[in-house]
Amino acid sequence: MSTATIAPQAPLTSKDFATDQEVRWCPGCGDYSILKQVQTIMPTLGVPRENIVIVSGIGCSSRFPYYMNTYGMHSIHGRATAIASGLKAARPELSVWIVTGDGDGLSIGGNHTIHLLRRNFDVNIMLFNNQIYGLTKGQYSPTSEENKVTKSTPMGSIDHPFNPMALALGADATFIARSMDRDPKHLQEMLKRSHAHKGASFLEIYQNCNIFNDGAFEAFTEKSSKADETIFVEHGKPLVFGATKNKGIRLDGLRPVAVELGSEYTESDLWIHDENDFYKAQLLTRMFDDVRIEGHLPRPFGIFYEAFRPTYEDIMGFQLTEALAKKGPGDLDKLLAGSETWTIKG
Repeated sequence: MSTATIAPQAPLTSKDFATDQEVRWCPGCGDYSILKQVQTIMPTLGVPRENIVIVSGIGCSSRFPYYMNTYGMHSIHGRATAIASGLKAARPELSVWIVTGDGDGLSIGGNHTIHLLRRNFDVNIMLFNNQIYGLTKGQYSPTSEENKVTKSTPMGSIDHPFNPMALALGADATFIARSMDRDPKHLQEMLKRSHAHKGASFLEIYQNCNIFNDGAFEAFTEKSSKADETIFVEHGKPLVFGATKNKGIRLDGLRPVAVELGSEYTESDLWIHDENDFYKAQLLTRMFDDVRIEGHLPRPFGIFYEAFRPTYEDIMGFQLTEALAKKGPGDLDKLLAGSETWTIKG
């Protein structure tokens, strides 16, 4: 009797997660970098491609499923979170990733986003924030700054913008983090941590729209200013920043203050980041100053907060098991017939 030999499968690479579709974003768009980093980290997650699903809504970022060699759905405006919730409820073993934008996820889809976060489905939200509506050619979005002059606000926007991280934390998200398209290594790390979190992860990604809002995050991405305008928070480490790590953030009561390190202050005087501190996470989300204002604080990047509580699909599974144990298998015909009848007399 002959024995068939099954050759071991070669490890997956980033190329295995790329499709044959032509990537059609504007040349120079930050979406290219985000796509590359997602394709790069996917083989390291240990999840088979057939168990990965990318769900998107409507917007430039929502072309993502076409370019990922996994299952996916290009759904409808603002409803990617709702569709992904249903999928995760029905197939909890799948790795579900939601791709959305500041317009798609915080305007028409804002309601769905906050309810997914509070329900804590074990899914990963990637919110591409470019502070503009790109697909519809440059109207202001929920994250556009005040007085933003666009095609829809020729005299400047009078809306106050959303702070996505504060919004997510206010919805009791169990994982919130921020990264950017122009820092590949950091973005890869944030994507991995998002996946590792058991629960709803909310990752805001600053993404440059070089056609309709070029340079919106230039202060945070350019070499000449990045070191002084950003602070990369790490669990258990002091909040240090600056080109020579000569600055830091200390707490004056409950108020973050930027200080120079030297004779008066040392790293031992600084705020030590704790990913599990809900109250300090709220302070981090409010470090959201306009870089044009003198004395502004640097913008935080990294994991602001992580907490652990049961996921929606796990609790639902327990309820179904308990109901089955108490009442036995259901009878759909009997359920539809109901227990009340009416006799209609002619």
